[in-house]
Amino acid sequence: MIHIISSVVLVGTGFGTAFYLFFANRSGSTEAIAVVSRLVVRADWWFTTPAVIVQPLSGAYMLHLAGYPLNSPWIVASAALYLFAGACWLPVVWYQIRMSRTAMAAHERGTPLPASYWRDARRWEYLGYPAFAAMVAVFALMVFKPM
Repeated sequence: MIHIISSVVLVGTGFGTAFYLFFANRSGSTEAIAVVSRLVVRADWWFTTPAVIVQPLSGAYMLHLAGYPLNSPWIVASAALYLFAGACWLPVVWYQIRMSRTAMAAHERGTPLPASYWRDARRWEYLGYPAFAAMVAVFALMVFKPM
């Protein structure tokens, strides 16, 4: 149960926050972008980060209980995809923090968002797509366990 809930929190929070920041960015409202980007950073620290830690721990425990060999192709593929998603997610978090600070500063000054914000937003988005696709593939491998 813990593994399932943490997987839902991990992917659900990631997808939900990406959805809101994606559309806040397209609103053109510096105030909305500043608020949403700050909340996206919080959600990553409060929800995504703990789930990222719980997932492999609970998964390893369940594999041990079930007696699956760790070299099973679906387990190896799942771990590789999870690590790939994590490799995408770490810079995404850094971009989100920087985007949030930049948006808040622009909002407080009453100035438009600088080009650096939009450059970071593009990179954030480009890293998010493969990370999300990798996590969907991990879900499929976890459910179907192809041998």
